[in-house]
Amino acid sequence: VVCRCVSVSLVLVCVVVLVCVPCVSVCRCVSKLLVVTVATKETDGFKRFFRSAKHLNYTVKVLGEGEKWKSGDYMSAPGGGQKVRLLKAALEEMTDGDKIILFIDSYDVVFASGPKELLKKFQQARHKVVFSSESLIWPDRHLEDKHPHVVEGNRFLGSGGFIGYLPNIKEMVSDWTGEDNDSDQLFFTKIYIDPVKRKSTNITLDSKCRLFQNLHGALDEVVLKFEDGRVRARNVLYDTLPVVIHGNGPTKINYLGNYIPNTWTFEMGCTVCHKDLHPLSEYPLVAIGIFIQQPTPFVGVFFERLLKLQYPKHRLKLFISNQEAHHEGQISSFLKDHGSLYQEVKLVGPEEEMDPPASRNLGVDMCRKDKHCDYFFLLDIDVVLENENTLQILIQQNLPIVAPMITRVGRLWSNFWGALSADGYYARSEDYVDIVQGRRVGVWNVPYVSSVFLVKASLLRAELSDYELFTSTLLDPDMAYCHNVRSKVSQRKHQEYLTCCESFLQEVFMYVTNMQTFGRILSTENYQMSHLHNDLWQIFENPVDWQKRYIHENYTLIMKDKLIETPCPDVYWFPIFSDVACDHIVEEMEHFGRWSGGNTTDARIQGGYENVPTIDIHMNQINFEKEWQKFLLEYIAPITEKMYPGYYTKFELAFVVRYKPDEQPSLRPHHDASTFTINVALNQVGRDYQGGGCRFLRYDCSVDAPRKGWTLLHPGRLTHYHEGLPTTAGVRYIAVSFVDP
Repeated sequence: VVCRCVSVSLVLVCVVVLVCVPCVSVCRCVSKLLVVTVATKETDGFKRFFRSAKHLNYTVKVLGEGEKWKSGDYMSAPGGGQKVRLLKAALEEMTDGDKIILFIDSYDVVFASGPKELLKKFQQARHKVVFSSESLIWPDRHLEDKHPHVVEGNRFLGSGGFIGYLPNIKEMVSDWTGEDNDSDQLFFTKIYIDPVKRKSTNITLDSKCRLFQNLHGALDEVVLKFEDGRVRARNVLYDTLPVVIHGNGPTKINYLGNYIPNTWTFEMGCTVCHKDLHPLSEYPLVAIGIFIQQPTPFVGVFFERLLKLQYPKHRLKLFISNQEAHHEGQISSFLKDHGSLYQEVKLVGPEEEMDPPASRNLGVDMCRKDKHCDYFFLLDIDVVLENENTLQILIQQNLPIVAPMITRVGRLWSNFWGALSADGYYARSEDYVDIVQGRRVGVWNVPYVSSVFLVKASLLRAELSDYELFTSTLLDPDMAYCHNVRSKVSQRKHQEYLTCCESFLQEVFMYVTNMQTFGRILSTENYQMSHLHNDLWQIFENPVDWQKRYIHENYTLIMKDKLIETPCPDVYWFPIFSDVACDHIVEEMEHFGRWSGGNTTDARIQGGYENVPTIDIHMNQINFEKEWQKFLLEYIAPITEKMYPGYYTKFELAFVVRYKPDEQPSLRPHHDASTFTINVALNQVGRDYQGGGCRFLRYDCSVDAPRKGWTLLHPGRLTHYHEGLPTTAGVRYIAVSFVDP
């Protein structure tokens, strides 16, 4: 038991004192422990480090504040000598021989446990100085054979963290005479592999990661361990719980830092998501960059949602890059009707032949060069942003780069990655599925965001001022952007990927929030452009958006609110199509234009003979047959199976009928060649035409004023002999389907 020794005899006193001296000294040494780190700038990584240190009651001394960093980037060459220089100078001012120094990096480090556990494990190592360890040697592989062998664990020294007594560390760094851009790793390695110096300083390695966990080369060894109200990292290879977690590998520290030590727990959820928020007392100026690179469904709806964003239009600037001629009409219509609402609009059209990286760079630069611009909001055209408060929510998060989480319907695809592989590509993090499916809710530090995100303009003018963020010779624009943001290096021609350490590169963090539901992303696969209203064909690829666009807003309330009316016996009347759906179907048919002649001879149907002909166009003539059948199964079948129990919807024939006074004003009494018939009114009586309707002769019952978008559902054979009443003016359209079980 820490700090308690019990004895019952003289012999036991000696034994117990020997065993418990380390325990007593742990308590006494907590006040002697000083955490020393180098941070020339207060980055997001440093804030994360300091937050964990403060939570666990560490005393921290920061060296190099405000000093220019001269020790390289750890990518093109080793570096870090500046850290040793600063440490050596700081130690010269310290005189307490009992002081214990923990020297660690900070930009990519978090504490997982407190000082008592750290000191206990340090004393159990029985050496004066303990370095972190790694399984990979760096930067000089030629020194591998000179490293002492270990019975179990990592063999090579890691300079990102060590702990020791002040006199021993002073002795260790006393010989430093290097330059700021020399390698600290190589300096300490040469001390360690020299038997005389190793013994003199009394150095060992934390080979089994009891104190330090370096993530480079150990990504698969470390998992989260959830305890009561806190989270640890567990090394499954050695079954240890390290105290200091150092993310010198490709961004896994960001994933672990989302939890350790108590950032997110199962008991409390996210503990930091509501801290340091930015109050919206005034509305910052936001430049919205809209990017259209390929044919995309529901572009008109996109601009409708843009108008609904709850943000003052005069505080918004629009940059629209459209590289698809197919969408020029929709953009022109939007700008003609609403462009004047915005502070400024800049349009780059397909005639400029601008590639995706160049268009994104240009949009970002519009905000960067405008001293009044506060944020840049990137928004791809295939993003369905349903949350009207998205912009306000993201600004209030007060983060450098933050994305609202959006997903693709029915899939685990989203606009963020939870982790990176060793070569800088996608890797699924342990928590990815839980975040996407909403089982874990918070604001998450991630290595990749795309499609929609908000960037502080101050960031573009400072850390990211000199780089074309979306440009790369090897990566697509989104990957290039995220790589360049993570590393702040965009012009490296031969080293596009991370190689070893990012200790002083991860200065810009990207976040994704799933604290609220924001929307989804469209599928652009199989998008046809051969029709007038191509969105009608999206019922398979984008079923949610198809429903919102084309199904009546009250459809889902039909059963709940009993919206089904019965105007005649066994005739059911209910809303099915939106006005837009009706208009698009009519316009699509008129655009096709090949109306039948209304003759009994009809090669389109089996047998070639139509007993009761109409002026019509069949759905299969416009290649809409599969989509119409899907519509029947998804939206009509659930109703028919309740109204006519035991009968199931099987599509037989579907067509749009046109009634005109001078063409075919009415339809004589007849039975339909169906078990039941679906008859949808596609335009509005009184406005589009006069007269019309349907009369059921057996019951002497008529539906004289069909409602646009409502369908009549009635038996076809035997009982419901009916006729189409005369259209006296205008043009009437109906969509008809014959259904058999």
